[in-house]
Amino acid sequence: MKLSLATLLFAASADAFAPSVSFSRSALTGMKMSTEVETEKAFKKLPASVKPGVVTGDALIDLLDNAKEFGYAIPGVNIVGSNSINSCMEAAASYGGPIMVTFSKGGGQFIAGKSLANDADSASIAGCVAGAKHVREVAKLYGVPVVLHTDHCQKAWLPWIDGLLAASQDYFQKYGEPLFSSHMLDLSEEPLEENIGICKKYMEEFAKVNILLEFELGVTGGEEDGVDNTDIDSSRLYTQPEEVWYAYQELSQVPNAMFTCAASFGNVHGVYAPGNVDLQPVILHNSQSYIKEKLGTDDTKPMRFVFHGGSGSSVEDIRYAIEAGVIKMNIDTDTQWAYWDGVREYEAKHHDYLQGQIGNPDGEDIPNKKYYDPRMSLRAGEEAMAKRLIKAAEDLNCVNVLN
Repeated sequence: MKLSLATLLFAASADAFAPSVSFSRSALTGMKMSTEVETEKAFKKLPASVKPGVVTGDALIDLLDNAKEFGYAIPGVNIVGSNSINSCMEAAASYGGPIMVTFSKGGGQFIAGKSLANDADSASIAGCVAGAKHVREVAKLYGVPVVLHTDHCQKAWLPWIDGLLAASQDYFQKYGEPLFSSHMLDLSEEPLEENIGICKKYMEEFAKVNILLEFELGVTGGEEDGVDNTDIDSSRLYTQPEEVWYAYQELSQVPNAMFTCAASFGNVHGVYAPGNVDLQPVILHNSQSYIKEKLGTDDTKPMRFVFHGGSGSSVEDIRYAIEAGVIKMNIDTDTQWAYWDGVREYEAKHHDYLQGQIGNPDGEDIPNKKYYDPRMSLRAGEEAMAKRLIKAAEDLNCVNVLN
């Protein structure tokens, strides 16, 4: 019987995750050739490896490093179905940049159907796989690079990732690339050594099929999709440079390792009144300087950072974080509101035509089908969400970065 990686990990002692001697990741990856080849580029401003459609492996690294070099971050958007998925890609086509379509465990279950029991995460796994396959079928039509990602996975949820990893392994055997571009493991509630130790074990498996790992250090406050950190000690909202360096060293030991770091710097999920969230992006700058010094490299941004809890953040904080090597910012709360607001505005505008199948201000015998057709209100939500994402892309300097 084939045991899941989560089962094998839980059987191991945390002592196996003790810190090891530090070394340079660049030394380990020195033999890795650039993925740029002398072929016609799909996008004038991006490396030749990056094409329209789902981006994985070396092409994904080329894309993220382009973002880091040229100072923009990719919107990473939580979705719950084909409507929000399509809104993401529609927005990206409009603002002229890449997009990260992000599945959560709860979002996957919703895609599969909330009536399902979800025993052993079966619905969450099936829904995420189905959503990923939808993206793969239509992404090229939008003409933009799309990253297929999954969001927070805490320790108890690792079997969900095991199921998605199995799907990518099967896809890799058939097509030479993984189904998903990347997965996030959020083990920030565990001791640092255990957090990174488990991440390292998964990194070893991810690397075999060219999947990127996103890991979290510190804790993102607030609540999102079943992860509730509203009462967390505020000191845990701020990651220390030494923790980032330790994670960098450990994960860099894995051949073909690709990873990003969600280091907390006061981030909070949700949206709050001004003054209630104390973001300190300087933590990211300090961490980059610390790693640079340890590596003895000229690279001023050796770590690829990601920004969680971005909804409601000031443009100043966002762009200062981007200067520190943030290449993706998560967006969920703001796009949820935008989608709902689009539906709400549609109902308000056509209220008198939505009170019955027949009869409206134009006549008591006139049918209302063209108003209550679900595609009308859903489309209004899609358009409003896409509009909000275009604004987010502007804040992230992610506009017109393709051509």
